[in-house]
Amino acid sequence: MSLIELVILSFLAVFAYMNLFFLLSQALKRNDIVDIAWGLGFVMLSLLNLVLVPDLHWRRGLILLLVITWGLRLSGYIFIRNKDKPEDFRYAQWRKEWGKNQILRSYLQVFVLQSLFMLGIAYPLVIITGASKSGFIWSDLLGIALWCLGFYFEAVGDEQMRKFKKETSNKGKIMRSGLWRYTRHPNYFGEATMWWGVFFLSLGFYNGYWAIASPIVISFTLLWISGVPMLEKKYKDNQEYQDYIRNTPTFIPFWPKKRS
Repeated sequence: MSLIELVILSFLAVFAYMNLFFLLSQALKRNDIVDIAWGLGFVMLSLLNLVLVPDLHWRRGLILLLVITWGLRLSGYIFIRNKDKPEDFRYAQWRKEWGKNQILRSYLQVFVLQSLFMLGIAYPLVIITGASKSGFIWSDLLGIALWCLGFYFEAVGDEQMRKFKKETSNKGKIMRSGLWRYTRHPNYFGEATMWWGVFFLSLGFYNGYWAIASPIVISFTLLWISGVPMLEKKYKDNQEYQDYIRNTPTFIPFWPKKRS
């Protein structure tokens, strides 16, 4: 199968997949199910890639396994977190702001937009169907190390936040311990780092340098579009969070400043 054919089929699969989730969101009256669709979408693309190009080189198999592991964990975590709770505040606020246009804008600005981001970030899954370099090279080691680091920050950060919110005594408080002591967004840092790991693993393929689009898109999205800005806007009037901002790095982990 040619590269262009795989790109077209991936586009059609993501388009159909996100349209199904959009219809489900309208039935449930909650757009935040797109967050569950996000990780599972990469699982779907990985399996589609494997079906369309069944030749499984060890490096390609490793990348697909890592992406599937990340996608299943993330979607499972979000499903459990959101179960029996109201719609996420970001989507609920948009629904209110969009008023009578909320159906069209939900479709375009939530589901279609995320479809485009998904295709851009998943580009390494297309690249890894090409010719692979033989043997283990330096970029494989770096890629695995970065992916493991990112997975640790996302999974452990999520679990620490889950336990923190579970304690009723923490209601209204800001999480400042564990990984959240070194970065205000360990989960976002982890997600971006994992895709940088996938990129370096993709360098084991002769056309792998094109996969650089993936970590750039996810890093840009998390830092300046749907990740950090949206969450921190929620706490713009919270004085404890403003103190947290002054003393804790936004994204890349580092030692926090001493609180005055």
